[in-house]
Formats: sequence, structure tokens, C-alpha cells
Amino acid sequence: MSIAASQDTLAAHGALASARRRASRVAFAATLACAALTSLMVSPAQAAPIDSLIKSVKFDDVDGVNKLLAKGMDPNSVDNQGMPLLVLAAREKSDKVGAALVANPKTNIEIQDKAGENAMMMASLNGDLDFVNLLIAKDAEVNKKGWAPLHYAAANGHDDVVKVLLDHSAYVDAGSPNGTTPLMMAARGGHVSTVKLLLDNGADLTVKNQIGMTALDFAKTYKEPDVVEGLTARLQQMQQK
Repeated sequence: MSIAASQDTLAAHGALASARRRASRVAFAATLACAALTSLMVSPAQAAPIDSLIKSVKFDDVDGVNKLLAKGMDPNSVDNQGMPLLVLAAREKSDKVGAALVANPKTNIEIQDKAGENAMMMASLNGDLDFVNLLIAKDAEVNKKGWAPLHYAAANGHDDVVKVLLDHSAYVDAGSPNGTTPLMMAARGGHVSTVKLLLDNGADLTVKNQIGMTALDFAKTYKEPDVVEGLTARLQQMQQK
């Protein structure tokens, strides 16, 4: 082999070695980057505490909730939709967790979700009388401004909840932001017994909302003949007096 060829070969070997060193450094850097990324990723077995807390609330896992609260988790935390734990518990009928949250002195029992709904409203909507009584025992507000728990209980015809709320001074003709009353909501849903209960407790069937509709108008619009009949009879009784 000539000197020139030898030099070419040596140069080639040198270039190859240099390339290998560069490749090694790149591979090492990639390994470090991968390790750093992996350290930031959370495996299912290492879920974030807030995710575990939310899951425990949904499944009424009171032990799981109590353990996480004991570790310093905020009982007023919210899920990724902005729903507070207490409202979530009421929505899911997680009564044991609800009791644990209400018992926690740091819990704001009037806390609302992004729609302005609180635990009392959700419990009333679900007809969860135990949850409603639990909140009332902790002096939760019965007469929330705007849409109130009584609207929600009446909308689904939960007479037992309606009665408890009225017994605790819920305003029977509470007006929503658009002037809709609990009686209108009961009439809209065709809940005859709820309509009667509200009327017997002084509900005014002549009240109109912002678009001029009365409870009777709601019953007619949503085709609830039994409610139409009952409200018409009440109206006639009023006119005869």
C-alpha cells in the first residue's frame, strides 16, 4: 500500500471513529432526554392525588377521601370541569363522602360549580333527602339567590325534599333570574302532587315570569293535562271567593 493510500485509509478510519464518537454523544443525550421525560410522566399506579381524590368521591369511597384529606388535600378542590368535590358528591349521591366533606371544618358548603349550582341544589334535584338534611343541619342556605334548591326539587317532583325545604323556610315563590317559580317548574314537569304541595303552602299561581307565563301556561305548553285541570280548578276557586 502506498503512503498516499495509507494516509487515506488512516483518514477514513479517523473520520469513522469521529463519527462514532459523535453518534455515541447523540445517543447518550437522547437517553438523558428520555429519562427526563419519563420522570415527568405519571403511570396509572402513580396517579396525581387530585385524580385519586375525585375518583374516591365519585365512588363514595369515604376511606380514600379521608386518607387524602388527612395528607393535606383541599376539601374545596375541583375536578377538571370546575366542579367542587362537595357538589360532585351530591351529584353522584355519594352520601358517605358528602358527610365526610361536610364534617371537615375547611369545607365551604356553599361552594358552587361554574353553572352556579351548589350541593344543596344537586341533592334536591336528585331527591337525595339524606344529603339535603345533612346540609341543612350544617346551616346550608335554603334560599339561594336566583335558582334555588326548591326549584330543583320541584322540577323533578321530589315532594319529600320540597316539604323539608319549605319546613326550613324556603321561599315558596322564589324567582329564578328569569322569574320562573318552583310552581312553574313542577307544572312544567307534570308533577301533580308537587303542584298541590306548593299551592297548599301558599304558592301564587298567578305569578308570571319575564315572558309572561304562569304555572298554568307552563302546564298547557308542555301538555300536562292533569296539572292543567288542577290549576284551572284552583283558579276558579280563587275567583269565586
